[in-house]
Amino acid sequence: MTNAVPPIAPEALDEERFAALKEEIAAYVAEEGEAWTRRIEDERAVPPELRDELRERGYLSLAGPAEYGGQGIPFSRYLELLELFAMSHASLRMIVHVANGVWRSVDQFATAEQRREYVLPAVTGEMTIAFTLTEPTAGTGADLRCEVEREGDTYYLSGEKHLITFGVSCDRWLLFARLAGTSGAEGTVALLVDRDTPGVQVEDMGESLGVRGTDHARLVFERAPVPVTDRLGEEGKGLAVAFGGFLTPSRIAVAMTCVGLARRAQELAVAHALERVTFGKPLAARQAISFALAENAADVEAARQLTLHAARSWELGSTEAATLSSMAKLTAVDMLSRVTDKALQAHGGIGFWSSSPIERVYRDARAQRFEEGTNEIQKTIIARDVFSAAESR
Repeated sequence: MTNAVPPIAPEALDEERFAALKEEIAAYVAEEGEAWTRRIEDERAVPPELRDELRERGYLSLAGPAEYGGQGIPFSRYLELLELFAMSHASLRMIVHVANGVWRSVDQFATAEQRREYVLPAVTGEMTIAFTLTEPTAGTGADLRCEVEREGDTYYLSGEKHLITFGVSCDRWLLFARLAGTSGAEGTVALLVDRDTPGVQVEDMGESLGVRGTDHARLVFERAPVPVTDRLGEEGKGLAVAFGGFLTPSRIAVAMTCVGLARRAQELAVAHALERVTFGKPLAARQAISFALAENAADVEAARQLTLHAARSWELGSTEAATLSSMAKLTAVDMLSRVTDKALQAHGGIGFWSSSPIERVYRDARAQRFEEGTNEIQKTIIARDVFSAAESR
């Protein structure tokens, strides 16, 4: 294993260039992003040309190191851009989020050859890698049921996965399984499985409540052959690949997407409150509405600052970063639920119809509770740290 590139120092950023990029993305989200939103909702699918456009604009390589072909934007500053993308359609921000993050999971354990073949194309957006962990018959993590049997230089993979984002349209599955006959984390392996591997059934799981357009796959493997050379790290270290350098920044990133979507909901509610007149007064003049939107503004900012604090802690290599990432995700998800609910309420009945933008935002918000672990998982992680700290005193 060769060492992964360390996080880029925030002070190394060209602030003038970054400000211009931030302005460019904000304009893109407001114009092209809204056009893509309408098309995705109408067609119930993400057109392939959207990914092409995002790649050509450099939006899929924002957080990648410059030496890998990325733009070298530090993680905590990249989150400022991800917040803007999250104000657009959830499928658009999902493309940006996955492309700018999943390469880390591969990079931390990649050999020099694997870095050339997989990490660099992932950073530049030429390759789509789908994170493939969740199973329909097991809990996420050490409870994996997918297993491999090794015969010489080949693993034969059997089992099922589901809810795999971009699992239908990807180039590779970054898949986690266990060695046959093992249990617990010690028996796990991480594999980069070719999308065209024989012995694999790929099924699109169909339309979901929110995040419409993004494909989610159910996968069935029947002794699918995977070269041992496509294993990341050592045998028994699969979950270290999954969680080690990926899950913490990814949870922080998801927290920031909650902030961005909440910001969009608040923006829509404020605009409606200023325009809608009842009994001779705009809704903004009604204390019930104005107080609700004031609470929203405070809620959004509090979640943003906790998320940025977690990001900076991760950049510094703090031992508190993992717990802070769970705190940020938990806080941001709960905030998003409150903000979107109040924003929809401020619209009254009209907000319940698909002709109103808040309807789509409200649906997309619910999906955030599942990404990178439910609230219950985040609470378990936080509680474990709370009690461990108390016992060590």
